[in-house]
Amino acid sequence: MAAEPSPEPAAPAPVIAPGTPASATGSAAAVEVEVDPDVEDDADSSLGDEVASTASTSVTSSVFKYEWKHGRRYHGYSAGAYNFPNDEAEQDRLDMIHHVFWRTLSDRLFLAPIDPNKGLRMLDIGTGTGIWPIHMGDLYPGAALIVGNDLSPIQPEWVPPNVKFMVDDVELDWVPEAEKYDYVHCRYMAGSIKDWPRLVGQIYESLKPGGWVEFQESANNMYSEDDTLKPGNPMVQMMDGLMQACDKIGRTMDPAPSMKRWTEEAGFQGVKEERFKLPIGAWPKDARLKEIGTLMKMNFVDGVEAFTAALFRDVLGWAEEEIILLNAGVRAAAKRNDVHPMFDFLVITGQKPE
Repeated sequence: MAAEPSPEPAAPAPVIAPGTPASATGSAAAVEVEVDPDVEDDADSSLGDEVASTASTSVTSSVFKYEWKHGRRYHGYSAGAYNFPNDEAEQDRLDMIHHVFWRTLSDRLFLAPIDPNKGLRMLDIGTGTGIWPIHMGDLYPGAALIVGNDLSPIQPEWVPPNVKFMVDDVELDWVPEAEKYDYVHCRYMAGSIKDWPRLVGQIYESLKPGGWVEFQESANNMYSEDDTLKPGNPMVQMMDGLMQACDKIGRTMDPAPSMKRWTEEAGFQGVKEERFKLPIGAWPKDARLKEIGTLMKMNFVDGVEAFTAALFRDVLGWAEEEIILLNAGVRAAAKRNDVHPMFDFLVITGQKPE
């Protein structure tokens, strides 16, 4: 599980955007929005000169204006870039998936050969609820700075003192920082990025010489090793639909198999791909895999509505009755122990040349 927050509260998580787009002249595009009086002003944040000096745009309360559709809440900033909800139910699911990945890696948050306690500066792309930076900050108080960025300002205010959050769209041009990062972490971003090679290239430029990148992503072609998973299984049908919908909007649902190649092509050296089993269901005999599989079952039972809500209705054009029927089938299929589905979970690491 993620470590408990530090007993002493840090200042409210600031909402800034160091990676905002540059204009044709190279200057940052300023955003002026009236601040909601119910939202704490970020102008007095304690982010510090180190990061504040790199902030090219202040994003005010516009980022708190969400979209509501299909009975779920979605991000408002860069609306439509991410097709899954950001409401409390989804946040609970994301925190559960953090634990799944933590257990999958044998209680590790990263595999790159780094020591965060040596004053490293780190960036977590698509941080979601912020649970990875918070967990890192608790475990590695010697890390100089752990920044989490996301389209949604859903991260908590009480965080370790070396953890900061910002609202940012990583697909826009990154403004060069005064000080680059030692490590960049990118996890669980399938279906979210239009141009992965461009993003990997921007990560490369944001790192110091000798810095590391790490991608953690499931390969989203579900399979079984004993042939118990059949093509007609509703979980397979759902994954096929997600693949088709994400291909239609140009945001692949299965980037993992290409990650190693993209990382090498960006210029990283010593690129390594490691593969782990991600079972779905309580059927594994191994205790750790059974725990992972049980949580993955819950991921499908409780999360299927979030998976299908926007993509199946708005992109694939499914009727409401069809989606309800598919969701019910997915929940039932995930609870079966006589079918043994799984994904492969891939971790790709690489180092920027010294």
